[in-house]
Amino acid sequence: TCVYHSATGKVTALGSEELPEVQAGHEGNAKIALAYNPKPYYREMSWEEGPVCKDVYLVDLVTGKATLIAKKVCGNPSLSPEARFVYWYSHPDSAWFAYAIEKGQLAKLAPEVSTPFYDELNDRPMHPSPYGIAGWTTGDDFIMIYDRYDVWLVDPSGQLAPNNLTNGRPVKKQYRYIKLDPEERAIEEVKPMLFHTFDERSKASGYAWFNIHTGVKDQVQEGPFAYSRNVQKAKNADAYLFTRENFQVFPDLQYSSSHLQAFTQASHANPQQSNFRWGSIELFRWTGAQGQEMEGLLIKPEGFKPGKQYPAITYFYERYADELHRHWTPRFPRSFINFPYYASRGYVIFIPDIHYRVGYPGESALDAVTTGLTALLDEGFIDRSRIGVQGHSWGGYQSAYLITRTNLFRCAESGAPVVNMTSAYGGIRWGSGLSRMFQYERTQSRIGGTLWEKPLRYIENSPLFYTDRIETPVLILHNDDDGAVPWYQGIEFFVALRRLGKPAWLLNYNGDPHGVAKQQNKKDFQRRMQQFFDHYLLDGPMPEWMKRGVPPMEKGIRQGFEAAE
Repeated sequence: TCVYHSATGKVTALGSEELPEVQAGHEGNAKIALAYNPKPYYREMSWEEGPVCKDVYLVDLVTGKATLIAKKVCGNPSLSPEARFVYWYSHPDSAWFAYAIEKGQLAKLAPEVSTPFYDELNDRPMHPSPYGIAGWTTGDDFIMIYDRYDVWLVDPSGQLAPNNLTNGRPVKKQYRYIKLDPEERAIEEVKPMLFHTFDERSKASGYAWFNIHTGVKDQVQEGPFAYSRNVQKAKNADAYLFTRENFQVFPDLQYSSSHLQAFTQASHANPQQSNFRWGSIELFRWTGAQGQEMEGLLIKPEGFKPGKQYPAITYFYERYADELHRHWTPRFPRSFINFPYYASRGYVIFIPDIHYRVGYPGESALDAVTTGLTALLDEGFIDRSRIGVQGHSWGGYQSAYLITRTNLFRCAESGAPVVNMTSAYGGIRWGSGLSRMFQYERTQSRIGGTLWEKPLRYIENSPLFYTDRIETPVLILHNDDDGAVPWYQGIEFFVALRRLGKPAWLLNYNGDPHGVAKQQNKKDFQRRMQQFFDHYLLDGPMPEWMKRGVPPMEKGIRQGFEAAE
């Protein structure tokens, strides 16, 4: 990276082999640029979670001289809009910092605020991530920082006390700034601000206008919908476009010319939905194994009758309850069941949130799913003998783990699962080339240590070592171009099940990645998964592919969808 001085014809190099990343300030009008050197920390990125650490420099645009301002910043430094400050969230410190360029001083932002600016729900043995920022105000006077619920106005110079603008925490309501002008570089305090709101208990969302000078909030929209966080405003008129949706309502465009006080529907993109049996959704709460309140989503078929018993499928990943009002279209997903489609076929679908304990990811999933299903069974409308489980990737791992510990499920689908954490630990992600170690030690797998520090935790959480306990028929999906989870994990699982005489099937779509990618393959996978669940949960016929398989040489020639004789 270099700068050309038109007055002198001189070219000044800003970047170099040691400073490969350079960011110009104030749209190129500043006298300095920001540069980083991550090279000293490349080796650590294979096992350290979070952003790559870097040394941070300011570069003089005239002379090209680079001045070190901070070493080993484990965050993502940026320049404020008018290049008065360099700011970042430091993951090891779980705090925001700002470097005042003119004074050459580094300071922690809002140290007197006890409310955390980092993810309060983080249950991984790693430094928590920040909630982010709304932006900077004009003149770089203030930075607006998010906590779990609120927006804080923070003076980067530290002279003025931080101010909680929204005060949503007492009622568990989240406020997030909506940028109405795509060209906006700084938030103008003289104008009303639009916030997206989200009620953590009811999952209702909406919009609220906020006047920073009076502190008055005007909630103009709120209800049992997911209102879009992206609102389009006409440049020179009081006209807005947004979407709102829920499980039964398609996200059509809505038009408002009254400052979002009222609106009319501007599109009718999905009228055919009225011709289908769609189902309904509700929030389901129960008490978990550790005594904590748990929640999840419960999808019921249309015409649901409480006195009738229904087959059920449980699906999960980590947390889905906040998606209560999301609309799911009847498409061919890459890796999971289509919720309205299965509901239309008479299935109840249960999607529990999982609260993890470090070192016990499998047990955490077992506790959440089994206590949730037990509470549902007590309601009386689930057929205990017709419950299936389905998951992909991390969910595929969890579904594989569950069936080593319980015979509650009549059948299971496990997509791209890690079943042997000891062999996967030493592998790499084929897409990026990164070591997989960090994932098991600190991030999603949540073991909390290396393979040498906690070998038993790796074994105890690996379904492969307990495959002999499985009594549940298993459908495995694992593609040979998976760059996230090595596909030999699926092979290890299938071969072990086959060696032990367990009913198991392995699907591999050649050349597809972590999730099924090609449209024809997605359609094929969804059909086979439906036949699998229908056979075990609806007493449907066993298809030919389940009885005799489809040899590799016959793939694409003989599908085996027909009922076996």
